[in-house]
Amino acid sequence: MKALLFLVLISACGAEPHPGNSSLEHERIVHIQENGPRLLVVAEQAKIFSHRGGNVTLPCKFYHEHSSTAAGSGTHKIRVKWTKLTYDYLKEVDVFVAMGHHRKSYGGYQGRVSLRESSENDASLVITNIRLEDYGRYKCEVIEGLEDDTAVVTLNLEGVVFPYSPRLGRYNLNFHEAQRACAEQDSVMASFDQLYDAWRSGLDWCNAGWLSDGSVQYPITKPREPCGGRNTVPGVRNYGFWDKDKSHYDVFCFTSNFNGRFYYLIHPTKLTYDEAVQACLKDGSQIAKVGQIFAAWKLLGYDRCDAGWLADGSVRYPISRPRKRCSPSEAAVRFVGFPDKKHKLYGVYCFRAYN
Repeated sequence: MKALLFLVLISACGAEPHPGNSSLEHERIVHIQENGPRLLVVAEQAKIFSHRGGNVTLPCKFYHEHSSTAAGSGTHKIRVKWTKLTYDYLKEVDVFVAMGHHRKSYGGYQGRVSLRESSENDASLVITNIRLEDYGRYKCEVIEGLEDDTAVVTLNLEGVVFPYSPRLGRYNLNFHEAQRACAEQDSVMASFDQLYDAWRSGLDWCNAGWLSDGSVQYPITKPREPCGGRNTVPGVRNYGFWDKDKSHYDVFCFTSNFNGRFYYLIHPTKLTYDEAVQACLKDGSQIAKVGQIFAAWKLLGYDRCDAGWLADGSVRYPISRPRKRCSPSEAAVRFVGFPDKKHKLYGVYCFRAYN
């Protein structure tokens, strides 16, 4: 009985406020605030769709749980941070940070990002002049005092995935060379999600290619030998992750809308490659790239049965309406090959960028 009474007295003494000790008083106040409404960050849409050159708003708002008022009405300043997530979520790329009147954007986002701030709890990110590399997942993080919460938004781009191999032929690109090859063709390396969407739309390609996450995969809609195996189901076949320096494959590239005019140059004669380059320049344009012919075909429905030179030295032509002698069985960008640049004669596709 004495032991019980002693414990009760100690508990009562510990609960008694100590007006002479300011640090204890301060801790008590913080404790009360931590038991208040919890900070919540919400993205109204998980996916946002846009295209290269467009403007987009990634939604993000913050609230206090069980409260009708926005967060940020207390004494703590709100810190908003946007980052871009990598494919494996292990790294984050800084995009934008805001706290009070301080604003800072990073890397290629400088001058292109800002907060919408349509209300006091609006942390939505506005991105202007969207680039191909902007595609991906973004994290909105809001910090208020000791509390923080996050939401993730995916930015998808309208576009087209296309397989690419260089003049040297099949399986000649390591990962870094594959990155450069896509960039040279007005595109970026495709992500797995982009390749998967392309497969669902009917892309069937038997050569394995690099993707932006470092994996090697290929899409098969009609399983056959040696493309996935005759008695297997359709799908995206995965070779796994390979040495980025020593392993060599093709690559899957992704491109989107362009700000310009893609066209077949009407010329009185067929041309060698060098003559084709000069003919486009004389017309106020440049010889078109592989990504541009795919974008014109897929996104604009461009259709032309004339084979023409492209910047990489390949000869192709885009068919949107299959017909006899012009890709009779499928809509596609038809590939003639990499002819001798000095002696073979073809037409040419040009591209004129708009300012």
